[in-house]
Amino acid sequence: MSTTHDRSHPSRRTRAASAVVLALAVTSCVVAPAPASIPAASALGPYSAARLHGDFVFLSGKIGSAREGTFAEEATSCLDAVEGELVRAGITLDDVVQATVYLTDIETYGVFNDVYRAKLAAPYPARACVAVVALPGNARVEVSVVAARR
Repeated sequence: MSTTHDRSHPSRRTRAASAVVLALAVTSCVVAPAPASIPAASALGPYSAARLHGDFVFLSGKIGSAREGTFAEEATSCLDAVEGELVRAGITLDDVVQATVYLTDIETYGVFNDVYRAKLAAPYPARACVAVVALPGNARVEVSVVAARR
């Protein structure tokens, strides 16, 4: 006569193995620290210049300082501002994996691409470009990026 405490029963072995796997998963989990922030020096609103999370840096949108010059000058100063924030986070434009570009005039898309090509190297980050009605500070271009630390 078989007892109900037979340890060789397949369902008991499966449950025991599952419990071991679960215990290993729980004990090997690493709790990531809360994302660190880099304060925005001259923010136009309540936000961080960048958030660091694991190996990723999420950079808030940056606008350029040359808003009175040509669009190419403004786009260059915008990407210079992006680069400056990345350097503050300990990385470079080469670490950017995704960019979002906001333009108040989609007709400037070609000029922006020329400036972008001059500042970033291939392979280029994934990118989206969005035409918008207006940007803070009367900017004509704003760029936000996500970068991966190596």
